[in-house]
Amino acid sequence: MNNFNRIARGMLVLLGLSFTLSLAQTVASTPEQGQRSWRDAARHSAGIAPDPEQLVDVAIVQIYAAPTYGWRGTFAVHPWIIFKRAGETAYTRYDVVGWRAPQVVQRNYALPDGLWYGKPPSLLVDHRGEAAAVMVPAIEAAIASYPHANEYRSYPGPNSNTFLAHIGREVPALKLDLPANAIGKDYRPLSRALGVSSSGAGVQASLLGLLGLSVGVQEGVEFNLLGLSFGLDLNSPGLRLPFVGRLGLDDSSVSGTRDASPRPAHQPSS
Repeated sequence: MNNFNRIARGMLVLLGLSFTLSLAQTVASTPEQGQRSWRDAARHSAGIAPDPEQLVDVAIVQIYAAPTYGWRGTFAVHPWIIFKRAGETAYTRYDVVGWRAPQVVQRNYALPDGLWYGKPPSLLVDHRGEAAAVMVPAIEAAIASYPHANEYRSYPGPNSNTFLAHIGREVPALKLDLPANAIGKDYRPLSRALGVSSSGAGVQASLLGLLGLSVGVQEGVEFNLLGLSFGLDLNSPGLRLPFVGRLGLDDSSVSGTRDASPRPAHQPSS
């Protein structure tokens, strides 16, 4: 009983620390002057994606995640994927957007690396060259096979994180490690409660994303209770925590040569 109490207290301390850090980040990213609602929130380029015209001969696959709009950004992130084949001068972007129901899977809904309604994205995956070229057809097939293309629930899923988790399972070469605050990534119907984790290289047992366990090379060990995920990442040492997502070393998945700098961010006109 004493050991259980220590573990429980430790979990509460981590939960409080993670929430405080995430809340501080949310407060720090105050709306731009003049912003009244999501309709006029900034959505310009964050200047992260490389210039596709400069790298016309290079295939590129990237995955981003940004805090969701408003107070929800304290709790969860919204992810999306972009890609281009060699020879193409523009990216194709896919993400799930709940308010576009019933067709929630959206193509080119926003700029490839645009702010998500005022919140700058983080880069989770960056593959370039031959490895990326092989992935693109598999990614397109995964998008076409997404089983929840006409349904959406922000909690516990299926949602935008469920969509990216599906792509990660279908294309293990991505080595996608969605952060712990990607609520919905662990959503699994009761009929498929056991299967591959969202990285495509681990195993997962999950009941509707409300109670589960994931173990894999990319995600380490992660326990999920009511959508709150706690865990330990070993390949890039760090703690997996709700609210803030991760505390530790950078865990982005990268392959290919970085032979060009990102294009400058496009700032909105005043």
